[in-house]
Amino acid sequence: MDSVIISPEQCLGLDEHALCDWGGHRLHAAIVDDWQALCDAAAAADFELAIASAHRSFSRQLSIWNGKVRGERAVLDADGRPIDLALLSSVEQVFAILRWSALPGGSRHHWGSDLDIYDRAALPPGNRLQLTSDEVERGGPFYSFHCWLDQRIAGGDAFDFYRPYRGQSAVAEERWHISHRVTAERYSQQLSRDVLYNFLAAQSDLLLRAEVLDNFDKIFSDYIVV
Repeated sequence: MDSVIISPEQCLGLDEHALCDWGGHRLHAAIVDDWQALCDAAAAADFELAIASAHRSFSRQLSIWNGKVRGERAVLDADGRPIDLALLSSVEQVFAILRWSALPGGSRHHWGSDLDIYDRAALPPGNRLQLTSDEVERGGPFYSFHCWLDQRIAGGDAFDFYRPYRGQSAVAEERWHISHRVTAERYSQQLSRDVLYNFLAAQSDLLLRAEVLDNFDKIFSDYIVV
């Protein structure tokens, strides 16, 4: 993959030619073998590793973003409690949304290198997967699985997967979010500040676009470069 040129369109979630299908999800072709190896290791430890979300296109991430701005999707505080966006200024709304949802064009899910995962076998019957802190912390159904995965990552035995959001950025810690390091780093190195800014400046459908652009340097350093 070192010789493969990564285009701005791939970084921005506009070009999917490097992706392939895996169990109904779209993954970068370069991570499939390592992902399967992690699934096999999990199965040997009696976990049923499953994907909740893999690749998301720019248009999909834009829909999520705009849905939160409109109040059609919940926006949560640092503790996972719903926020009333109407009580916030437009700039405050931007940063409230960014805590849990990536800026369209700046999402690691665009690359196919990042996955939201869970232990399917531990999901209580009749329960709907939420991807919230309550599910992954002590007492939650996926706590044991994530403790196992923490040990694998700490031991360098997670097939190059790691957790990108572990307190080093303004993004909320999402224990369910893992990234294939070598693949994601190649994309991250290609996603420049100017490429993303100029792209978003032309997106008239992006709600709160003016506020995003006015605060772009902080957004890029705190929420995109991790």
